[in-house]
Amino acid sequence: MISAELVDLSRWQFALTSMYHFIFVPLTLGLSFMLVVMEACYLVTGREVYKDMTKFWGKLFGVNFALGVATGITMEFQFGTNWAYYSHYVGDIFGAPLAIEGLMAFFLESTFIGLFFFGWNRMKKGTHLIVTILMALGSNLSALWILIANAWMQYPTGSEFNFETMRMEMTNFFDVILSPWAQAKFGHTIAAGYVTGALFVLSISAYYLLKGRDIEFAKRSFRVAAAFGLVVSVFTIHLGDESGYLVAKDQPAKMAAMEATWETHPAPAPMTIFGFPDEKAQATHYKLEIPWLYGIIATRSLDTPIPGIKELTAQNTARIENGIKALETLSALRRDPTNEILRARFAEQQADLGYGMLLRKYTNEPSRATPEMIAQAAQDTIPNVNMMFWSFRIMVGCGVALLLVFILSLYYSAKDLIVTKRGLLKLTFLALPLPWIACELGWLVAEYGRQPWSIYEVLPTHLSTSTLSASSVMGSLIGFVLLYSVLLIVEMWLMTRLIKTGPSFLGTGRYFFERNQTVNKGETK
Repeated sequence: MISAELVDLSRWQFALTSMYHFIFVPLTLGLSFMLVVMEACYLVTGREVYKDMTKFWGKLFGVNFALGVATGITMEFQFGTNWAYYSHYVGDIFGAPLAIEGLMAFFLESTFIGLFFFGWNRMKKGTHLIVTILMALGSNLSALWILIANAWMQYPTGSEFNFETMRMEMTNFFDVILSPWAQAKFGHTIAAGYVTGALFVLSISAYYLLKGRDIEFAKRSFRVAAAFGLVVSVFTIHLGDESGYLVAKDQPAKMAAMEATWETHPAPAPMTIFGFPDEKAQATHYKLEIPWLYGIIATRSLDTPIPGIKELTAQNTARIENGIKALETLSALRRDPTNEILRARFAEQQADLGYGMLLRKYTNEPSRATPEMIAQAAQDTIPNVNMMFWSFRIMVGCGVALLLVFILSLYYSAKDLIVTKRGLLKLTFLALPLPWIACELGWLVAEYGRQPWSIYEVLPTHLSTSTLSASSVMGSLIGFVLLYSVLLIVEMWLMTRLIKTGPSFLGTGRYFFERNQTVNKGETK
């Protein structure tokens, strides 16, 4: 059996590198289309302030983009180093969207980002706007193909298991890319990125307004960010609801853990707004519930029950037992591949093959698994309830708070009163970390909630690793953490320096530090 320590270390390495990488991704996605909006305003109005806004926020976008690329490249190599069996088992399917992302989206994005920075004085206004649009499109296409790959891990469609090769093989490429999970994940993720970009611009603009610097520049940036942020916040909440519906339909164990639903409730089930889940007692204490809401949101109906953790554990126990039979049939079929009776039997049992493989965490011979092993494997199919329950609620709480910030910001900005609302400006500046907290917790809910599967109901995580020593993975884990921490510190230093300087670094002579230098030079003379 594969060492549990090796699996845990491999998971920690990928989790940490992913979390570091996703610090940069949302801001890249969000700022890319905000630059399009700002430059479009410049093209339509001809006002230089919008050009300055595009250049200034574009500089911050460029720094963030560079660090995002640097942290993202290593992640793809980890599939071959730390997750070799995963790559062997599903590489035909999983590798296709990643290859397309590299060949199409990444090169598109990288090409036009250069033209964006160096083409201001070499292109007409309209041509440069097209470049900015294509740069933003490249950023989003890059996310699209990666999220298609991730969606397939959550909902494996367009593929089938080949018992002769012992691998998953693609049967329909369009089923993979047009999966409802792919559409929902792409929409929700990029919308969350747009919220991040909007809040970033809003917060930094609030900082300038609080400092009394570059007021007109900051007010226009603030207004654009508030309007953009309000629109994309609404879309983020809507698409999050769609993602929740898919989770309830296709990943009931994840949903049950998110809601701490221990017992199957008669339809429509109430939603627990607040409470304290107790996994030992399998109960949630001090619950605050809204009647019917959970059932309506999760099932889009009033009469569809949502299974609780106890019922799901019993169902998964039965699937594990049937999975043992599937493994036995598979073994017989590999010895006699032309046997039609065995083929028919395996076709009936194949859906539970992955559940039988869960027992390989405890024994090399699942057919000899004890009732205790089966019970433990069934328990493994339920994610940690407290982790899921609180992560989901903090994520949603951040989203609601950001929506309120955007509403208030747009209202007072439209009334041209925002400069006087110092309390709101301080709140907006302090809200800067919220979108990153929400994004990171969103990925935690999605990925941790999928466990114990690397491919949902197909390939258990503990079978997906490479045959490495735990010490070698530990060494690379420490190395990645140190490297990524340095990169994060460098990015924070560069971003802070640029933000403190503000649009003055553009060298137009119109902004705070440039005007002060002019005054000081005049006084010296």
